Amino acid sequence: MNWWQAVILGLVEGITEYLPVSSTGHLILTSHFLGLHRPEIKGAVNDFEVVIQGGAILAVLGLYFPRFVAMLRGVLGQDAAGRRLLINIIVAFIPAAAVGLLAKDWINANLFRAGPVIIAMIVGGVFMIAIDWYVIQPRRIPPAGGPGGGVGGGTQGGAGGGSPVVRSGAAFAGKEVTDLTVKDAALIGLLQIFSLWPGTSRSMMTICGGVLTGLRPAAAAEFSFLLGMPTLLAATGYSLLKNLRTAAKTGEPNLFATLGVLPCVLGMLVAAVSAWLAVKWLVAFLNRHGLAPFGYYRLVVGAVLIAAMMLGGLEISK
Repeated sequence: MNWWQAVILGLVEGITEYLPVSSTGHLILTSHFLGLHRPEIKGAVNDFEVVIQGGAILAVLGLYFPRFVAMLRGVLGQDAAGRRLLINIIVAFIPAAAVGLLAKDWINANLFRAGPVIIAMIVGGVFMIAIDWYVIQPRRIPPAGGPGGGVGGGTQGGAGGGSPVVRSGAAFAGKEVTDLTVKDAALIGLLQIFSLWPGTSRSMMTICGGVLTGLRPAAAAEFSFLLGMPTLLAATGYSLLKNLRTAAKTGEPNLFATLGVLPCVLGMLVAAVSAWLAVKWLVAFLNRHGLAPFGYYRLVVGAVLIAAMMLGGLEISK
């Protein structure tokens, strides 16, 4: 792998990992057009695309470091809100982790094909558009001076019950991350199971799940970012250890030997920087526009995948 190919893949990973557009679908397209689907390196490239998620992990750790400090203080009994947040993340993490361990081999054998990925992209786009139309937009806060008061004034109810609040500058009414209950977290965790289907997008399912529990879109995105930490860490660690262990047993080169150490390091660094910028942009975008634009974008990507499959012999496999 050339250094510039690693940079492009890192950029795509960082931008798409936390956006509800499926990093898997984008990496599949990118690898295909970069000519990295050759049989002799495909396995190493697949593992590389998972390992560079470490960069996305570093980005969220840096951006939300105070949240992680609060959770650590919660473990020590010094921050009740931090402890509740940690419990909710654990509850939401367990369902997909358990199903993923049991079904990983079946998923790799049956769903990493063009058809299932394209279906997931298109169905996911329709799903997000529906969530935006019927759940998010009814919570839009009228502009200052309009019916119902200005931004930051009063409260509005949202799905999931409780007492949704409106924060200053928010475009949509809803709950904050600290208002989540264990029941809310369990619902988000159950929806995250669907993200195991390649092309679905973990971020899409967890953000939509958060919105359905009554969170503001931006708050739902924040919980999705935090929930992504153990999920991505587990996936990254598993793929890296599996690659190194297989190489040690068979005597074949590991991904670093196959692709080069420099490209792997560059890919992770670029993923970290681009993920940092993407997360900050996403929160501001959701505050203004909701989820529908990402739904339409997914429909376009789905069409591109169909065209690539028909015209270029797109190959999707693990």
